[in-house]
Amino acid sequence: MKLNRRQFLANSAAAGFALSAAPLWGASRIEKYRTALIGSGWWGMNILREAAAAKRSKIVALCDADADTLETAADQVNDLSGDNPKQYRDFRELLEKEKPEIVIVATPDHWHALTTIAAIESGAHVYVEKPTGHTVNESKAMYAVARQSDSVVQVGLHRRIGPHHVSGMRFLKEGGAGEIGMVRMFAHSQGGDEKPSPNSEPPAGMDWDLYCGPAPLRPFNSRIHPGGWRNFLDFANGTLGDWGVHWLDQVLWWTDEKYPETIFSSGGRPIRGAPVLNEREQTTDAPDAQVAVYQFKSFTATWEHRKFAGNSAEKARIGCYFYGTKGTFHMGWRDGWTFYPARDRDEPVHQDSQLQEPDGHNIQLMWQDFLKAIESRRRPVADIEIGHRATTLSLLGMLSMKLGRSIRWDERTETIVGDNEASRLLSRDYRGSWKYPAA
Repeated sequence: MKLNRRQFLANSAAAGFALSAAPLWGASRIEKYRTALIGSGWWGMNILREAAAAKRSKIVALCDADADTLETAADQVNDLSGDNPKQYRDFRELLEKEKPEIVIVATPDHWHALTTIAAIESGAHVYVEKPTGHTVNESKAMYAVARQSDSVVQVGLHRRIGPHHVSGMRFLKEGGAGEIGMVRMFAHSQGGDEKPSPNSEPPAGMDWDLYCGPAPLRPFNSRIHPGGWRNFLDFANGTLGDWGVHWLDQVLWWTDEKYPETIFSSGGRPIRGAPVLNEREQTTDAPDAQVAVYQFKSFTATWEHRKFAGNSAEKARIGCYFYGTKGTFHMGWRDGWTFYPARDRDEPVHQDSQLQEPDGHNIQLMWQDFLKAIESRRRPVADIEIGHRATTLSLLGMLSMKLGRSIRWDERTETIVGDNEASRLLSRDYRGSWKYPAA
């Protein structure tokens, strides 16, 4: 297929501008949705700012285990919108008393399933951050409950709607890189060894038992809260469960195959060292280097990350390379996308990124799409099924790494084939009175 480079890029830029500039509805619409935020820290407030800016939300409530976080968030909401949201520690009390129509879930990963399911069952539409669950069967339960309801559920895979991702995916689907036989996904950063940090009493106003919730009750440590929980496997799934979900989703967006047939992953902490957890101190315990291989029927996809050495020796630090018969296509982040033709005489094709700053994400477009989906009762651009499938791949990679062997995946039943030990890791025991959700 012959591509007109100038025409393609001109059309892509125009489409991206139209998407970002189009008004959401006619000026006559004034309906506002009662909106609540569960998980009121930095990222949750990023999403809530877009809700306030869209002027379609009355922000009625905030929820967080940390009283200081709640108070700060409430002040910010008042500055943004003039609303005076009520403050809650327990999401169940919030849902019962406030009856929100929209709930934003931006908690640590181990809380995504219980809060999302409760919000759906209360009748709310939900914007939940990725990954959908901390374990595979949590995500599966979220998907099942959502499909049994009338709720719209948008997952925060904002690369599904970023203009350069949309145009790049069109380039791939139209055959611009030829037949793809392999994809390499990656996210590299700099770092070094890790010394244990001392445990301490939780800050005044922090309900640490509630923060841990269904997860094990670790000693409080400032390395976990605020912000560091992504590298503690009780609460999240490290870099593969954080960054990997975005790039696995890009692969699933491109391919017609729903799942790979086999998954194998290996990794560890060659630089940070063995994890430490005792009464006095602790370190993170997520791998600082990991490789995962996803074998699909028609191609192989690999994931890799390392949290040391950086990546200045290669063209890109983050993204995924699609290797095709016509050349190599890089889907990036701040560097947009670039196609490198196999024939040296052909010029590369490039599309700049169009990102929402200062964070470099496209939450505004995601929120607009979420509201449109609620209004029209259609599936959003990053529907719960899309989030569930990308999340499942990241979690299966972590599961294989923990097992130390490959697993076979049945895409029809979403089960592991012939491996009872691996199948048990699709769920985990919950602490105390918290009940694991049933699909």
